[in-house]
Amino acid sequence: MDLPTHVKILDVGPRDGLQNEKENVATGHKARLVAMLQDAGLKEIEVTSFVSPKWVPQMGDNAALMAAIERRPGVRYSVLVPNMKGLEPALASRPDEILVFTAASEAFTQKNINCSIAESLERFAPVVEGAHAAGLKVRAALSCALGCPYEGEISADQVEAVVKPLRALGVDAIDIADTIGVGTPRKVQAAMERALKHFPLAEVSGHFHDTYGQALTNIYASLELGVHSFHASVAGLGGCPYAKGATGNVATEDVVFMLDGLGIATGIDLDRLVDAGAFISGVLGRSPVSRVARAVLAKRAG
Repeated sequence: MDLPTHVKILDVGPRDGLQNEKENVATGHKARLVAMLQDAGLKEIEVTSFVSPKWVPQMGDNAALMAAIERRPGVRYSVLVPNMKGLEPALASRPDEILVFTAASEAFTQKNINCSIAESLERFAPVVEGAHAAGLKVRAALSCALGCPYEGEISADQVEAVVKPLRALGVDAIDIADTIGVGTPRKVQAAMERALKHFPLAEVSGHFHDTYGQALTNIYASLELGVHSFHASVAGLGGCPYAKGATGNVATEDVVFMLDGLGIATGIDLDRLVDAGAFISGVLGRSPVSRVARAVLAKRAG
């Protein structure tokens, strides 16, 4: 089976990876992380979110961070915007892309953003309109597309039931997100196939957490369908507060190592990527979660 020859990786470490850290990470450290990811060749970076600092204190420096990053030609910077209140300051920060989010699970949506799926779509419909009016692309994250900590199994029918109205709202791209990392290859392919009925291949991404060690396998299963856009988090930063013991997104280093081995181009320098992960892990006072990063660092030390 022919696999894609090139894969686009969006690093979500600065936003999704750091958002649940209890100790404040200085804006300067976040900006340096973005710079190091760019040095490694990342062309897509999810920088921050314009949510209330009351709910996500770690993202309270969103505008300051967007002002501090060194913008480089050919790199796209995205920010999460949950509602219209966050859109105005987000637009002022000059991102290249807006991220909105909902879930395939009613229970998760209620627990996470205190509304139904239908209400979440109504809530960010004007965000989509406002972002488009400003000439920005809008991407939607579909959380719990493979499983929910409250509902359990999520069917492909449930995925399509949300994907279809997202497309109708004018959303440009969709992320199939395994928020708690319970997906397995056939389930992933079933969910991806439903997304591909409504969005172009180039606008469908996989966002896999590695809680059960299935993320790389799920990426491969997506590659078999031609999907060639994935999210990953440098050093394996992050986690899910709704799933006890859940790890973060699959580590960018691990994804790049696998893709390099498959002969699939990413444009990313693995050694520099390991440097970026080692830097932010040092700031946080712990070792990278990435197995590849740990192996490379051990080899360097030896």
